[in-house]
Amino acid sequence: MTDHTPPPPAVPEGSASGDAPRKVKRASLIERAGGADAWRGIVAPPPLAVPAAAPGPETPAMPTLPEAPTTPPALFALPAAATESTPLAARFDSLPAGQKFRGTFHAIDRQHLRNQGLIEPEGPVTALLEEFRIIKRQLLQTAALTRAGAGPVHGERILVSSALPGEGKTFCSVNLALSMAAEKDTEVLLVDADFAKPSVLSTLGLPGGPGLLDALVDPRVAVEDCILGTDIAGLFVLPAGNASGSDTELLASARTAQVLDRLTSSTRGRIVIFDSSPVLAASPASALALHVGQTVVVVRAGVTSEAALRDAVGLLSGCDDIRLLLNAANFSPSGRRFGTYYGYKE
Repeated sequence: MTDHTPPPPAVPEGSASGDAPRKVKRASLIERAGGADAWRGIVAPPPLAVPAAAPGPETPAMPTLPEAPTTPPALFALPAAATESTPLAARFDSLPAGQKFRGTFHAIDRQHLRNQGLIEPEGPVTALLEEFRIIKRQLLQTAALTRAGAGPVHGERILVSSALPGEGKTFCSVNLALSMAAEKDTEVLLVDADFAKPSVLSTLGLPGGPGLLDALVDPRVAVEDCILGTDIAGLFVLPAGNASGSDTELLASARTAQVLDRLTSSTRGRIVIFDSSPVLAASPASALALHVGQTVVVVRAGVTSEAALRDAVGLLSGCDDIRLLLNAANFSPSGRRFGTYYGYKE
């Protein structure tokens, strides 16, 4: 897309929106990364433009890999009689075979999503929605190959990270989860794995509670009891839990492999998305990379340096399938303008 208003300056995660913006060098590596062949096939084609986001914790994102057009996903609603106190196991009788979630159910305020510039479930087709439809398709195809025995191990687990704070990883994680949850045959578990500065719950307007770290520390805590259900069909959220001081060591333990296997083994159509910490700011992301089959590194146009990106990719080498997602681009050389075909006006 072209003629977009440039996105607002990046605000480092965990800081107030009024803080002075970080000074950045405008010579972005994305403008010259297309021919790089030393990163094991990571592709960064000419960026698409994204619309400026409403004030929020993150900024809009753009796909970095060309994909075939997709059809609008089927949407379905929860039973009308559902209440917050109803156990998830009783509410979702049609869940895929495998471990069912038993946590509590919560409604998500759609206005809260709109205020942050996020995808609105059941809302109109927008440029952002179309962009994430394209982003998710390739990831879902890889997950399908894994289930068929032809893809990477644990391709149904997707790690989303960035080199440094303020590059849009949480915004991309949440939008990716919202977009995938709209798939007819897909169930999404969004894990807040940024243990130092968790922000998924506040982004979605969900309450805090025990989470992944609690299940890793205490074998008596069943991870499925920590998962929060939502009124967005197919979307579940696992909080980060209470930080322990040894988060990275816990993630590298055999206990983590057992907990994640419990969530994904023998389960059809379930995707687990980890919103992890920035790779060069905290170590958990490199440990989580050992447990996932796909990794998405968010790159902010004009901000992320080539040196930082190379370092981040090297630290994530525990995962063989690493892709770049260009965020906050405001110009498309090809003139692509997603959403306009459906009547969306910028």
